[in-house]
Amino acid sequence: MKNIVVTGTSSGIGRAAASFLVERGFRVFGSVRKIADGEALRAELGDLYVPLVFDTTDETQIRAAAEQVKAALAGEPLFGLIANAGIAVAGPLLYVKPDDFRRQLEVNLTGTLLTVQAFGPLLIGRQPGRIVVISSVAGKSALPFNGPYAISKFGTEAFAESLRREMILFGVDVIAVAPGPIKSAIWEKTESLDTTPFEATAYAPALIKIKAMMRKAADGALPASRLAAVIHRALTARKPKTRYVVTPDPVGNIVLRLLPARLGDRVIAKLLALKT
Repeated sequence: MKNIVVTGTSSGIGRAAASFLVERGFRVFGSVRKIADGEALRAELGDLYVPLVFDTTDETQIRAAAEQVKAALAGEPLFGLIANAGIAVAGPLLYVKPDDFRRQLEVNLTGTLLTVQAFGPLLIGRQPGRIVVISSVAGKSALPFNGPYAISKFGTEAFAESLRREMILFGVDVIAVAPGPIKSAIWEKTESLDTTPFEATAYAPALIKIKAMMRKAADGALPASRLAAVIHRALTARKPKTRYVVTPDPVGNIVLRLLPARLGDRVIAKLLALKT
């Protein structure tokens, strides 16, 4: 039986990935922060889903969960690790609370590091496993008011690339999967961004515009099952890509990245009325 660890399975991408993999006969060890969430998922997905209760920023909890998985593997290597858990903090960088910014980096970057350090050694063996790191299209292109999240995802891209090259020593491949708008809790929370802390700033009109843009993007977001299928491909393809992009607007994503930076600035400034 092939065993996979997935972080952040209580909702969104992680939940879809766990469901997709269980349906294909994998045993999934899925992290949740609440026991009740784990029990509900096990009842829904069956015995091939094994809940692991931990917060990805708590090293002690993660290490204990890794020992639980190690015992279940009984000497066999882990087939795959999907580092998915994350949050999104939004707002103008000039005014974002430092504690919120630290929390963004702690969950999305340090949490990924702790996850890989705890479970990574279980991937090493006669048949080395793979690591899939969930990044974002925001990991290559940063939009206004999405700074904290984009900064964490730019870091995630660097993390995945550095780790991929380091893990060559053990035969463990590392693949980044970068989604655009996906129907998930992160998009729902970001779309409902509370802009009241910034209403007294010069950014207030632009924030109204970007919230409208995010509502439109959320309406056209891809189902999480689409991303789950790509995660499965990254885990099982004989020759996987180093990075997969999954977005409802692939052309727009490429154009924004290829535009000269100053031209891109002008386009975005016009869309959001950022000129004084």
